[in-house]
Amino acid sequence: MIAALSLALMMQTPQFDPTWNSLKQYKAPAWFRDAKFGIWAHWGPQSVPMAGDWYARNMYLEGTDQYKHHLANYGHPSQHGYVELIDRWTAEKWDPEALMKLYKKAGARYFVSMGVHHDNFDLWNSTHHTWNATKRGPKRDIVGEWQRAAKRNGLPFGVSEHLAASYTWWRGNKGADKTGPFAGVPYDGNNPALTSLYHASPKPGDDAWYTNDPEWHRDWEKRIGDLLTQYKPDLLYSDGGLPFGETGRKMIAQLYNQPNPTVYAAKDMGSGEFVLGSCVLDRERGGMSDIQDLPWQTDTSIGDWFYNSKWGYRRPEWVIHTLVDVVSKNGNLLLNVLQRPDGSLDPEAYTLLEVIGNWLKVNGEAIYGSRPWKTFGEGPTKVAGGHFKEDYSFGARDVRYTTKGKTTLYATLLGWPTDSTVRLQSLGRFPGVTGTIRSVRLLGSREKIAFSHTADGLDIRLPKASGEIAHTFKIECSDVNDFRPDLVPSPPAPTVEVASTSSELALDLAELKGKVQVESRQSGRNFGMWDDPSDSVTWTLNVKAAGRYRLTLEAATFSRTTLSVTCGDKTLPLEIGETSGWDDYRQATGGDFDLPVGAVKLTLRPSNPATWRAVNVRNVRLTSTP
Repeated sequence: MIAALSLALMMQTPQFDPTWNSLKQYKAPAWFRDAKFGIWAHWGPQSVPMAGDWYARNMYLEGTDQYKHHLANYGHPSQHGYVELIDRWTAEKWDPEALMKLYKKAGARYFVSMGVHHDNFDLWNSTHHTWNATKRGPKRDIVGEWQRAAKRNGLPFGVSEHLAASYTWWRGNKGADKTGPFAGVPYDGNNPALTSLYHASPKPGDDAWYTNDPEWHRDWEKRIGDLLTQYKPDLLYSDGGLPFGETGRKMIAQLYNQPNPTVYAAKDMGSGEFVLGSCVLDRERGGMSDIQDLPWQTDTSIGDWFYNSKWGYRRPEWVIHTLVDVVSKNGNLLLNVLQRPDGSLDPEAYTLLEVIGNWLKVNGEAIYGSRPWKTFGEGPTKVAGGHFKEDYSFGARDVRYTTKGKTTLYATLLGWPTDSTVRLQSLGRFPGVTGTIRSVRLLGSREKIAFSHTADGLDIRLPKASGEIAHTFKIECSDVNDFRPDLVPSPPAPTVEVASTSSELALDLAELKGKVQVESRQSGRNFGMWDDPSDSVTWTLNVKAAGRYRLTLEAATFSRTTLSVTCGDKTLPLEIGETSGWDDYRQATGGDFDLPVGAVKLTLRPSNPATWRAVNVRNVRLTSTP
C-alpha cells in the first residue's frame, strides 16, 4: 500500500527535460510565493577596494574612476592586478550564523548567496576550478557556510551565478594603457600563468553579454552543475537570460528535478533565452506597472551592488514602500545587504534592518502568504515596468492592496494623510457591487476604527498614527471578489498653473507615456530612462494670463539629439547638446509660444526616432517674454 502510494506520488511529480515544452510545465513553489522577502549577500573579492560594482572589469579600463582608484591605492594593473585583491579578501569578521539570525529577525523568508560573480572566482569548494574561496582569499567555503546557517535558521537557500557573462565581460584585462608612463605595458591579464583566472582572449566577434564559444559553455556547465550537485539550492539566479541554449536548459532541468521545490530566476534582458512560464522572471532594480499572473522577483540593493564608500544607504521607507508595491503585483523583493570586505555590516545597515523587521512584525500579515487583489492599488504614483526603474516618491495618497482568502483585504497606505479621513475608492458601492464591509482594523493599533461605506468608496476615520513609513488597514468583508475596482472613474489630468512671469512645470504633474519616468539622482529629480523614441511627457496647463512664453529646460545626454515641443497648435524643435554624463545638465531653449487664457496642452516628444538618443530632462519652465 505504501509502495503504491509512493509510486503514485512520484508519477504526479513532473520530470523535466531540457525542452521548452517540458520547462513550461514549471510552477513556482508555495514557499517562494509565500516568502515575499529575501536577503542577498552580493559579496566577494570586489568588495575589497570599497569602490563599487564591476571593479574587476573597470580597473582595467584606462581613465575610469575605478582604474584611477586602483592606480592610487594598489598600483598599476600591469603589476598589481585583480589577483592581489583576491588574496586581500580575508573575510576575518564574517559570522554567517550571526548575520543569518539578524536577517531572519529583519523579516527575510529566504536567503541567497553569491555563487560566482563576473570575476570568475568561485565562492564554494569548486571541483572544476582552482580559483575558489577554499583555496584563495578567505580559504573558507562561503556558499557552504551560508547554506548551513540558512538551514539552521529555517530559511530556504539560494545561489546566484554571474559566470555566464564573465567570459566576455572581462576581456579588458588583456589590454594596456594607451597613454601615460605605462602606455603599451600589458595588464596582468596577459600573463599565461593566470589564464585560468582571467580567461583566454575571446575570439573575434565574441563580444555579447554571453559568449558564443562552446568551450566556455562546457566550462559553465561543469562548474554550475557542480554548484547544484554539491549544495542543492532551493533557488538559482542567473544574471541575464537562460545561458547557452540546450546547455542552459539541461542545467535548469537538473535544478527542477531535485527533490526539494526549487526556483530558477532569470531576466528578460541581454543575451540568453527567456520563455515566460519556464522560470521566475527577475527584474534588476525595477518593477512592474501592474499585477502579473505569474510570480516574479525584483532584485535590488540598499546601496551599490558591492560595497562602495562613496554611496549612501537607502532609507528604510524606500525599502518598505518598494516591498509593498512589489508584493501587491504578485512579486518578491530580494534585497542585497552590503557587507564590508571583512564580512561585517555598517551601523546604517543594522539600523535599516531593524526598522524593516519592526515594520514587518506589525504589518507582515499583509505581506507574507498574501495574494494580489483585482487591482494592485490606487493613487498618483505610477510605476513604470522594467529594469533599472525603481526611484519613486510614494506618498500618503498611494495605496496598495493584498488579500488572504476570500474575506480579508489589506490596504497599505504609503504615508499618513494630513486629513482625518482616507477614502479607498476601489471599494466603492458602485451599481452592481454587492460587497459589504464587516470591520476595519489598523494593524498595530487597538483603537476602534470608524468607517462608512458609500457609493464613493470606503471612508476610514484615521486614528492616531505611530509612524510615517506605511500603515496597513485590515478589512474584513463579505467577499473580496464582490467589489469592482475597475469601475473607479479615472481622475482628471492634473493641471499646472502658468503665471505671467515664470512657472516651473512640475515633473510629477506630467502625464507620462511609455517607459520614461521621474527618477531621483544625486543631481536631483528628472525625467529619466528616456531612451525610447515613442515615449512622451504632457502637461495640462492652466494659463492665467495670455501672452508669449518661452520654454526652457535642462538636459543631460551623451549624444546630440532633438526634442519636439508641441504647445497648443504650434510645434517647434528643441536642440539638445552633448554633455559629459547623466548628471551634467545644460540649458536648452524650445522657442516662443503665444498662449491664450485657459487650458493648453504642452507635450515633449522625440523629434526623429532615427536620430533620438537617450536623455535626462529637468527644470522645465515657461517664462513670459516681451
